[in-house]
Amino acid sequence: MVRPDLRIAQPVLGDEERAAVDRVLASGQLAQGPEVEAFEGELARGLAGTREAVAVSSGSAALDLSILALGLGKGDEIVTTPFTFAATVNAALRARVRVRFADVGDDYNLDPEAAAAAVTERTALLVPVHLYGLPANVSALTALRVPVLEDAAQAHLATVDGRKVGGLGVAACFSFYASKNMTTGEGGAVTTDDIDLASRVRILRNQGMRGAYDYSRIGANARMTDIAAAIGRVQLRHLPEWIAARRRTAGRYLDVLAGIDGICLPVPPAGVEPAWHVFTVQLDQDIDRELVLAALAGEGVQARAYYPMVLADAGPYRDHPLVDATMPLDRARAAARSVVSLPVHPGIGADAVERVARALRRAVSRARAERG
Repeated sequence: MVRPDLRIAQPVLGDEERAAVDRVLASGQLAQGPEVEAFEGELARGLAGTREAVAVSSGSAALDLSILALGLGKGDEIVTTPFTFAATVNAALRARVRVRFADVGDDYNLDPEAAAAAVTERTALLVPVHLYGLPANVSALTALRVPVLEDAAQAHLATVDGRKVGGLGVAACFSFYASKNMTTGEGGAVTTDDIDLASRVRILRNQGMRGAYDYSRIGANARMTDIAAAIGRVQLRHLPEWIAARRRTAGRYLDVLAGIDGICLPVPPAGVEPAWHVFTVQLDQDIDRELVLAALAGEGVQARAYYPMVLADAGPYRDHPLVDATMPLDRARAAARSVVSLPVHPGIGADAVERVARALRRAVSRARAERG
C-alpha cells in the first residue's frame, strides 16, 4: 500500500509552540490559569470579533455547554443538517433535545427554505454547520425568528460580507482539534456577544461553580488546560497567514480542476470568504467514489468522503425516538454518496495542487472506464 505523502490534514507545529508549553510547565499553573484567560481575549478579538469567548476542553464541549446555557432541555427541539459530523447532533441528544433534520442546499449547508419548513412551535434553536469552512446562510436563517447557534468547528476566519463567522448568531462553537485550521491538540471555544450567556458557559464548564464550592448549576469538567491555551495563542497568531494560504490553494484548485468531466466544483456565493477546511468536489452520481478514492490513495493523495452517510441513516440515530428525519433529505443523501474532500492545508503548494489534479483526472477516467 502506498503511504500518502499529501495528507488531508497536517497541523503546523514548531518551536514557538514548544516554547509556549515550556513556559506553562515552568509556571506550575497548568489548568484554567492566565494562559486560558489571555487566549479567551485573543479569540474574542481575533477569531470571531465578539465581546466574549469561553475556552473549553473540546468543540463537542462547546456545543454541549452552549445548548445547556441557552436553556434547552426536554420538550425543546433544534433544526439542523443531517450532513455533518455526529458531534453536532450528539450535544442536543445528550440534553434530551429533539433533533429535526432539514435538507442542505447546493453549498452542502443547512438550506434556509428547508429549515423554514422544518420549524415547529417547539423549535428553540437552529444549528447550521459551516461545512468545509464555507459559511452557511445565517442571515436567511435568522430571518426565521429562531435563535441561531453556529457550529463553526471548520470555519476559522471565514467571513460573510466582511463579518467573521462566530459572531453571526447568538453564539458559535469552534473546535481546535488536531485536524482543524488551528489546533490546541484538543480544545474548543464558545464565542458570543451575550455577556450573560458567556457567564453561564463559564459556570457550566467548571462543575457549575461560580466560585470555590459555590455551586449554582449541575455542570461538568470542560475546562481547557493552560498548556492547550498556550499552544492556541501561538496558533491564533499564525492563523491569518494559514487561511490566506488555504485560499490561494483553493483558488488554484478551482483553476486546474475546471472542465474535468464528472466533477462539480464548490462555488462560494458573492461576499463569502471560506476558511477552506478541506476542498470538496462532488462526483457525478454514476461514478464509483470508492474507486476514485482508492486510485488517489494509490498515487499518494489522501482524500476523504466527508461524510459518507447522513446521520439520519446512521446506526444510533436511525429510529432514535428524539430524531425526526421525516423531512425530505434528498440533496444531503446525494452529497453523502458523491463528495470527495481534497487536502488544502498550508503544506499544499502549487506543485501539489497540480499533482492532485492529475491524479483526480486519472482516477475519474479510470472509474468511468471500469463502470463501462
